[in-house]
Amino acid sequence: MSQPQVVRLNHPLSVVFLLHIALEAPIAVMGLWSPVSLPFIQLTNTTLVILKMYSAMVAGFCLAALLAFSLPEFLPGKRALGMGLCFYHVTCSTILFNAPRFIPHTFGAFAESRRATPEVVWGTLHGIVGLTLAIWWQATVGMAAAARPKTQ
Repeated sequence: MSQPQVVRLNHPLSVVFLLHIALEAPIAVMGLWSPVSLPFIQLTNTTLVILKMYSAMVAGFCLAALLAFSLPEFLPGKRALGMGLCFYHVTCSTILFNAPRFIPHTFGAFAESRRATPEVVWGTLHGIVGLTLAIWWQATVGMAAAARPKTQ
């Protein structure tokens, strides 16, 4: 008799790679096509060039996350991308929490009184993605360890 075919599904926390894309794709697209339309204060020619280069890098990370999403959890490339994105998101979170106001929008007086500015909300979203990537790493470390003897 033939062996039954096993369908391998990704770990449920792999959805964090898609969450990264959802958070970063809008700024990547807007930054590449029309960086002047981004709601930032005091954009100079230099900051526009840097913003376009940053947007290109973020678009590359989004493409890598999309390609890595469906890969098995134990592959070193997926795990390396996961750690790199984790570092990126927690660093962005820290930067945004400590940044002066640079987005000229508000969520209203009540939100402002609670320090819920666009920068802090954006930083919180980065922190959530970074934390979820760290949780994904820990939740799948057993899969990577189990696959290690097979791959060496």
